[in-house]
Amino acid sequence: MGHLYFVRHGQTIWNVENKICGATDIELTEFGHEQAIKTGELIKNESIKADEIIYSPLVRARDTALHIAEITGIPAREEIRLKEQNFGKYESTPRNGAEFMKAKASFADHYEGGESMLQLAQRIYNLLDEIKTQDKTYILVAHNGIARMVNSYFNDMTNEEFARFGVKNCSVVEYIW
Repeated sequence: MGHLYFVRHGQTIWNVENKICGATDIELTEFGHEQAIKTGELIKNESIKADEIIYSPLVRARDTALHIAEITGIPAREEIRLKEQNFGKYESTPRNGAEFMKAKASFADHYEGGESMLQLAQRIYNLLDEIKTQDKTYILVAHNGIARMVNSYFNDMTNEEFARFGVKNCSVVEYIW
């Protein structure tokens, strides 16, 4: 039986402002750094064992992962496929904007210059297929869009459930296969 833990990065200013971060490289707030440190302490204190932390190259996920790695001693490396989905013209717009919510329901929509849900699924599912063949436990540190895709890999979801699914900043979600 394999294990995978998913951690969403700490808080950013765009999270506070309810803006879509997407592939835009937004730094953690001071509170986001504190969340990441607390998550590292939680992982250590709960005796969560992992062989490796793999993280998105975006600074908010990288910094979160490196805080966790420093506290737990778990080695960490960057994984380009964990980069958040590029939401094209919707980056920096309100997360609950009516036009964005409608576009998000179309899995083949590229958001005028971005990446479709289907393209995102391909790269995340390929990564998860690789991870499942390893005899290791991983902690993935990434983004809410990636969290949604990871959850859909392990659980059947309707399109509406998929669109509503989310993980709070620095939450730890366990998946078992």
